[in-house]
Amino acid sequence: MMTAPNTAMNVLRDAGLDVERLRADFPILKLRVNGKPLVFLDSAASSQMPQPVLDRWIRYQTTQHANIHRAVHYLSETATAEYESARRKLQAFINARDESEVVFTSGTTDAINLVAHGYGRRFIGAGDEIVLTTLEHHANIVPWQMVAEEKGARIRVVPVNDRGELAMEEYLKLLGPRTRLVGVTHVSNALGTVNPVREMIAAAHEKGIPVLVDGAQAVPHMNVDVQALDCDFYAFSGHKMFGPTGIGVLYGKAAWLEKMQPFKGGGDMILSVTFEKTVYNTIPFKFEAGTPPIAAAITLGAAVDYLAGIDMAEIQAHDTDILDYATREINRIPGVRIIGTAEKKAGVISFTVDGVHPHDVGTLLNDEGIAVRTGHHCAQPVMQRFGIPATSRASFAFYNTLPEVDALVAGIKKVQKVFG
Repeated sequence: MMTAPNTAMNVLRDAGLDVERLRADFPILKLRVNGKPLVFLDSAASSQMPQPVLDRWIRYQTTQHANIHRAVHYLSETATAEYESARRKLQAFINARDESEVVFTSGTTDAINLVAHGYGRRFIGAGDEIVLTTLEHHANIVPWQMVAEEKGARIRVVPVNDRGELAMEEYLKLLGPRTRLVGVTHVSNALGTVNPVREMIAAAHEKGIPVLVDGAQAVPHMNVDVQALDCDFYAFSGHKMFGPTGIGVLYGKAAWLEKMQPFKGGGDMILSVTFEKTVYNTIPFKFEAGTPPIAAAITLGAAVDYLAGIDMAEIQAHDTDILDYATREINRIPGVRIIGTAEKKAGVISFTVDGVHPHDVGTLLNDEGIAVRTGHHCAQPVMQRFGIPATSRASFAFYNTLPEVDALVAGIKKVQKVFG
């Protein structure tokens, strides 16, 4: 990993980002917690929204709000146009081949459940196998367990080494004639490991196996090109990428989406309904039953616009600088252990403090105005692999600075003094 500079000014210059200018776009970062400046290190759970994105939400609600797709009055036609414009923005953001391959969902979890229902319950049967990895979030485990239990299928798991990296040789062995799907996280939410998804997809496709990628933690940190990856499905959430909660995206290759059954039934996902038969709508609409999260989708489009104004390569460089600096400084603290030391990481440091429960670490850091996540991070198999119940997790975004890392390090040392 690269050696980080020692000052915030250097990191801003090297990364090419004017971080102080960007921070000014995020009003919540001006908050004080317990009388101290907020140090927000929990973006892997939910990132913050910049003012232009907040403004877009308000503008929609105050000047454009109506239900979409069915009415002919001004507000409905305006809302419909903005909603579908947001879909096209997401198509461009991930380089999907066509806007029909972009399905709006309520989040990554909803998107994965859509695939589990629409693909899994149709194409997975008794004796078939689903390959997952030890690094998966519960959202990419539990839906497949449901399918496996219902269909009599079997889940196979790719192990990880002591650094938190997938054992690729074991992965290749798991791809067999009964494998019907591979589900893999692009970036581990618990450890920050960046998985070699392109190579994993290529290996699966050699055997005709489709691949679902959980991209929730990847889209804020790197360019995602679904055509270059050649994944069959890619799921992510708006609130991880500086947009609102309650909105997510499932990218699916049109060939698969056309074959899949809908996850939910109701209005707008149909072409015609009688008591004898329903004819489903075309993709993506057959997967968007009922009134969708219109305001959230349009606001997510604004978040994409905001990100388009920042060079993703600069975001990645800044991310690397922050991550490397934090890794080095935390490693210098005796009695603190970083869990997950993969060569390729993004935006996350999970750590334990000897003799201190992670929840106590988080509580005492909060006294210093520092927000971190504590617990198993909805990734209990990861915790089990490393023989721990939980970690404290600091996660970064482009609005974080080296002085904030210094505050975290100082906070950890204060925790040790309290429990020393």
